[in-house]
Amino acid sequence: MTTDRYQQGMDKLKELTTPDENNPTGHMEVGESFKDIAPDLTQMVVEFAFGNVYSRPGLDNKQKVLTTISALVAQGTPQIGMHVITGLKVGLTPDEIAGCIMHLIPYVGFPRSLSALKVAQDVFAEQGVAISEEMAEQLKNR
Repeated sequence: MTTDRYQQGMDKLKELTTPDENNPTGHMEVGESFKDIAPDLTQMVVEFAFGNVYSRPGLDNKQKVLTTISALVAQGTPQIGMHVITGLKVGLTPDEIAGCIMHLIPYVGFPRSLSALKVAQDVFAEQGVAISEEMAEQLKNR
């Protein structure tokens, strides 16, 4: 059953990802892999996370994704990678993403931050991006 909230969630997902004919939610896993044991999970995720939460006014997509990355780093969850991809898609720079994760060290600890940096490093390599030379120089000369 498609609801208005579901359609609003799918529209928001299209802003955050690059959908294709095989995957209408792009790189974002929204529960399709659990159809056999939780057939309604995708509808719940799309309606709630994207139709209700991500569609709320007040923050732009970049701010929402950076907040999501921060929360996932704090929790140490494996979904960090797909949200780093989303961050790049909505215009966050590698400098901003790496800077956010580094900023979290005193709040979430080195292990979670280092794990998240590894995920970001892998995503950056896959996406063919890196922190800027200017940022790298600034950090080296501190």
